[in-house]
Amino acid sequence: MPELDALYEVFAQIGEDPAQILTPETAYLVAYGQDVVGMQSVPGVIIIPERTKHGIHARVTVLENYQLENPVHLCFSLFERFGVQNIDLELTLQAHSKATFWSHCLFTVPEVARHAMTAQVTIQEGAELVYNEVHYHGLSGGIEVIPRATVKLEPHARYRADFSLVQGRVGKLDIDYEVTVAEEGVAELTSKVYGHVADEIRIRETVSLDGDNARGLIKSRVALDDEATAEITGATYGNAMGTRGHVDCLEIVRGSAKASAIPEVRVSHPQAKVTHEAAIGSVDQAQLETLMARGLSPEDAVDRIILGILR
Repeated sequence: MPELDALYEVFAQIGEDPAQILTPETAYLVAYGQDVVGMQSVPGVIIIPERTKHGIHARVTVLENYQLENPVHLCFSLFERFGVQNIDLELTLQAHSKATFWSHCLFTVPEVARHAMTAQVTIQEGAELVYNEVHYHGLSGGIEVIPRATVKLEPHARYRADFSLVQGRVGKLDIDYEVTVAEEGVAELTSKVYGHVADEIRIRETVSLDGDNARGLIKSRVALDDEATAEITGATYGNAMGTRGHVDCLEIVRGSAKASAIPEVRVSHPQAKVTHEAAIGSVDQAQLETLMARGLSPEDAVDRIILGILR
């Protein structure tokens, strides 16, 4: 489809093969700015997009008992120098279904733009969702990314989310996710961000373990250089018998960058347990010396260590 040429070109620039992503067997939704330019449902997946006065509302449903072999792809892009994209996503995995989603957020072209996502995610009993969100930005630093998500796990549901923004300038990033986990459910959230120059990063992720034996993990890896700043909050609440949660935050700073980590843990049941660990500092000196001994310059050695942490 000619309307997808711009998307294919960006995929090629970042080393992805669109022929392996938008295939006849995969479900996908493609949006440029406030317009849907491509969409395909497949057996087991129903995608219903709608243009609203605020942007795009998309309802995506994985039907009961369907175990999807191919990932579902969501492609959100802006191909103008200036632009706005507002996405309202309603994602439901019905009972005992299983799916992997890839959200490709391609903003290599805009100089000044705003991408806002509001997601309502429901993972019904026994269902499993893996949601990977990968951002590719240009070097302008004028991108504002504002993801919001409310995720509800029903009993025995599983949810793993990975957010990555390590290529290009972050600009301004403001994440706020809230996850509630029912009995025997498992939620794992991982974020990886690399900030440069004057990038501003704020991440707040909250996991409420509300059902017996629920599990939760919040893991963040953030690297900063120049004058970039970051404030990372990982909150986990153990509210029921046998719940286990952990918050793990690692931030690497260089130059005049500034970082803060705010682990917030709380239990309201005597048989719940929530732990945390946070570390902020420079790269490991022993690793640095080892790489320099192998011939890398100090700058290249630091970059390799940081990219290894963010992999």
